[in-house]
Amino acid sequence: MKKIYFAAFAVICTNFYAQTKKDSINQMDEVIINEGRFNTPISKQNRNVYVISSETIKKLPGRTLQEVLQYANGVDIRQRGPFGTQADISVDGGSFEQTVVLLNGAKVIDSQTAHNMLNLPLPVEAIERIEVVRGPAARIYGINSLTGAINIITKKPTDSGFMVSTYAGSNFEKDTQDTGDIFYGTGIQAGAVLGKEKQQHILFASHDKSNGYRYNTAFENNKIFYQGNVQINDKNEILGSAGYINNGFGANGFYAAPGDKNSTEIVQTTFANIQSNHQITDSWKIMPRVTYRYNYDDYRYLGNSNLAVGRSQHYTNSIAGELNSTVKLSKGEIGFGAEFRNENIHSSNIGDHDRENVGLYAEYRRSFTEKLDINIGTYLNYNSDYKWQIYPGIDASYAITDAFKIIGNVGTSQRIPSFTDLYLKQTGNVGNPDLDSENAFQSEIGFKYNKRALSLNANYFYRKIDNYIDWMRNATNVPWQSQNTGDLNTNGINLRGTYRFDFSKDSRLNILLAYTYLDSEFKSARTEIYSKYAISSLKHQITNTIDYQFKNLSVMFATRFNERITGPSYWVNDFRVSQAINKFTIFLDGQNIFNATYYEVGAVPLPSRWFTLGVKLVTF
Repeated sequence: MKKIYFAAFAVICTNFYAQTKKDSINQMDEVIINEGRFNTPISKQNRNVYVISSETIKKLPGRTLQEVLQYANGVDIRQRGPFGTQADISVDGGSFEQTVVLLNGAKVIDSQTAHNMLNLPLPVEAIERIEVVRGPAARIYGINSLTGAINIITKKPTDSGFMVSTYAGSNFEKDTQDTGDIFYGTGIQAGAVLGKEKQQHILFASHDKSNGYRYNTAFENNKIFYQGNVQINDKNEILGSAGYINNGFGANGFYAAPGDKNSTEIVQTTFANIQSNHQITDSWKIMPRVTYRYNYDDYRYLGNSNLAVGRSQHYTNSIAGELNSTVKLSKGEIGFGAEFRNENIHSSNIGDHDRENVGLYAEYRRSFTEKLDINIGTYLNYNSDYKWQIYPGIDASYAITDAFKIIGNVGTSQRIPSFTDLYLKQTGNVGNPDLDSENAFQSEIGFKYNKRALSLNANYFYRKIDNYIDWMRNATNVPWQSQNTGDLNTNGINLRGTYRFDFSKDSRLNILLAYTYLDSEFKSARTEIYSKYAISSLKHQITNTIDYQFKNLSVMFATRFNERITGPSYWVNDFRVSQAINKFTIFLDGQNIFNATYYEVGAVPLPSRWFTLGVKLVTF
């Protein structure tokens, strides 16, 4: 089987993560990666970073952030409920708690449980690009970035207008266990943009509803999102955003199968952020930020039939302030900053708890020659429960030629256990207040090649996570309990290649092929034989997209292969065909078109073949 993987990678491949509106790598205004204090052109990046552009997002057969990320190489999206209902996210074999998600650089940390981290009120139409940073990144993003970070950058449109879209889909199967109705999903979304020279505002709202794809998997999802940008003058800019999402769904088999067949869950999230950029002098810039997040999680084990039994309600608040600054020197650039975060929870099953976190950043980067770039820095962290920790890191690159660059980095990071890890008290799940924080060390070396239509990336990394937290038990008739189970050592290879064929001005073909191999060795200090998460990470992953565009007609085929440490492997094949007619776009999605049977979490089967037809009107 391994020979097949490597033979497949020999196929010439093209630009899935194209970074221009015309999917061109070379004819472009170069993408600038946002790193808190430094803004770095992607060609100067010393880490394994790639970008999913808004143009690629348009072509992918998915309508939610979760669906878009499932096509990203090295990213493991494990869905309990499809179409944006609920999904865990991890990078390169880490757990779903070990990846930090950011919105325009503002951290989205769910201190209750990372199961809700992707519950964001953000439509994909508002996304300019998604930056995926692999490996420990504490010196850049702070705590919880053990295995990587995903930074979602929103658009700043300059034209005014509006957008309306609607869709309907089905697998054409009947709910034989309940109503007898055919399974379906529908949705409508509306948005408006006010784009001026000195200010830009966007407002989106959406409603999605489905009766599910099997018994008790219906959902209803409502979102609203606003963002405003104001350029006061050439040296001062303010960005504010706020959103709300109300997500209710049937949770059959999500957490406690088979007894939770009738369970339901409601998750409501409010997110608000205001940040600004101020050029104090020609060489000194400061960037303050304040972020607030509220999350309400209402889990009903017996569904709506008996709310007095088996109901868990969690109210979580977090508020964070951050001040970053950069100073340009005659040789190099210094970045420094500080952050404060307060988190608290009021919960029927976790109790009442709060904690504070303070972090200090310091970085220095310099091009020693035209070919050699080095970034070095550290993150000093104080947590009210875990006291002082320090996490240094360094990355470097050397350009052999204009097209070929060698990169290397060494990074460290920390994850603070969630309130669920520490204090949960349920019949089948028990927290552990004596948990130590997780700590990661990773070293990586690789190369980048980028010339004309061809782009290649290859990287090898070694990562060690100390005090790995998992939910364990030694028999099926006892509860799961969170434990520091030992050390998890991972050797990984990541290969990604893209190629673009330009047949004419109006006709082009893009192909991407990527492969990730992970060899994880778990050195357990405990004797428990059952693990919830450690044994289910990926071993092999292939992602492939073929995207053809002729004038306003676009066709994309997307294939992904996953093989986990345990359980059967599976191929999932999807497509989208879209035709733009003036300002209208008609699209047809086919997901899991070969009707694969597959599971990403526990005993939750994901949908069979599903087709969706939609139409969109965009005037901006």
